[in-house]
Parts: sequence; C-alpha cells; structure tokens
Amino acid sequence: MKKVRFGDSASVPALGMGSWNLGDSTASRNEEIASLHMGLDAGLSVIDTAEMYGSGRSEHLVGEAIRNRRKEVFLISKVLPSNASFSKTLRSCEASLDRLGTDYLDLYLLHWRGSIPLEETIEALTTLKAKGMIRRWGVSNFDTDDMRELDLLSSDCAANQILYNLEARGAEFDLLTRDRNAGIVSIAYSPLGQGGDLLDDPVLTDIARHHETATGPASPAQIALAWTLRHPNILAIPKAGTRTHMRDNIAALDLELTGKECEQLDKRFSPPQYKTPLEMI
Repeated sequence: MKKVRFGDSASVPALGMGSWNLGDSTASRNEEIASLHMGLDAGLSVIDTAEMYGSGRSEHLVGEAIRNRRKEVFLISKVLPSNASFSKTLRSCEASLDRLGTDYLDLYLLHWRGSIPLEETIEALTTLKAKGMIRRWGVSNFDTDDMRELDLLSSDCAANQILYNLEARGAEFDLLTRDRNAGIVSIAYSPLGQGGDLLDDPVLTDIARHHETATGPASPAQIALAWTLRHPNILAIPKAGTRTHMRDNIAALDLELTGKECEQLDKRFSPPQYKTPLEMI
C-alpha cells in the first residue's frame, strides 16, 4: 500500500478516511461505524475529524468506532480559528480528546486561519505537544504566503490540509511543491469533488471503462481518487459513510492510470498556469 511520510519519519497509508457529516443521523450511525471498521480492517489507519463537524458529533462517532482499536489509528482533529487563542486551543483539544475517548491525537490542525495571531496558536500547539496531548501539529487551508509566514515562526508544522481534486488544482502551481520540499504532508480533503458533478464527467466515465478493480468495473469516482493518490506526498481523506463506498475507495488503491489517461485528464481539467487563491469549503 502506498505510504506518505511525515517529517519525523512516521508513515501512514496515502488513503485515509474523512468524517465530515458522519454522526449527523442516528439512522445511519451503525453503518457509518461499520464503514470505518472496514477501513481499519483494510489497513487505512488515518481518520480525520474536527470539533466543527456536527458540533462534535463526528468526534463522538469516531470515538465509538475506534474504541478498543486506538493503537491502529492515526487520529487527526482540528481546532476552529475562533478557538485558536492559547487558552481556548488547550480547552478545545481537551474537549476533542474527551469526545474521542483518547488521551492523545496523532495530528492536530488549525482548521483555517482566523484573526488570532499565529504566534499564539503555535505556542498553544507546542504546549499541547509538550504535554503529550498531541504527537504533531499542522494547519489547514493555508496558502503559499501563509505557509511562508508560518515558516518564519516555526519549523515544526507537519501537514497542511487543503481542498484538492481534479476540479480544484490551483495548489499545483506552487503550494504542493513548496510543502513537499519543506517536508510537510499535503492532506487532500474532498478528493472526489463537490456535489457529484465531477463524478458524472464523460472523460472520467470513459477512462473508467478501461479499468477493473477488485470490486468490479472501475467507476469515475475511483478514477478521480486514483488520480489524487498518484501524486507524491499527498494523503487523500475521502468520506465513506457506507461499507459499499469504503470498499470502492479501497479498491481505487490498485488502479494505475496510464500516461495517456493523465494527459486526457489534464486536457479536461487544466493544470494551473498562474497563481490563484487557494480554494476552500
């Protein structure tokens, strides 16, 4: 299984599991937990969540899913920028740990940049690491200039979680290379795009016809995910609320796109020719 490596040499599978909107419905709770268990059983150790997701409901669900399996999990959560002061960051982390039923996070991220000075947030994250409450810290939705500013304050940032998929390729212009050269892992959220439009694309559909997976004929979603996974230093975290969806995500790990197919995708979804602001949702 393809891996990505953090600056401290810790490595994880390049395919992880997102949890945005998981835990919002009691009717789907058992299936969502079963989906996470399927991913863990397949070796997908990364589970990403945040205090914002469902106002803590996602963390509660993830906590239930990893009960008695904590050692198998590389657990990520995030602090809201409105809670990113020194004291509130510490309290937010403690609350997340309580909801998740654990005493440490493998990675803790600032969800996006707000009005609180980065120096103060970094001080809090450094304190949490010294206390053993987090193993490493990073950021989310930080563009190139943000990362350069962060470099001046600390060299300990482990990851930058960004919107990245075939429809949102702006990070390729400079951000992905900058972070890779700095030893910072890029975590791609929403690697299958938004609203389903990407997955109805005729070029993806045509490429899918030429591939088979362990679960049967490839789907456009699996092609889109395989495209993201082919990049170095990228950890993709698609959400999978059902075992069927999780099974399809896992099968995408074995897909290899040809050079011609990548050229087709570049023609359909043009790589950036100039710097644009980082997209986020």
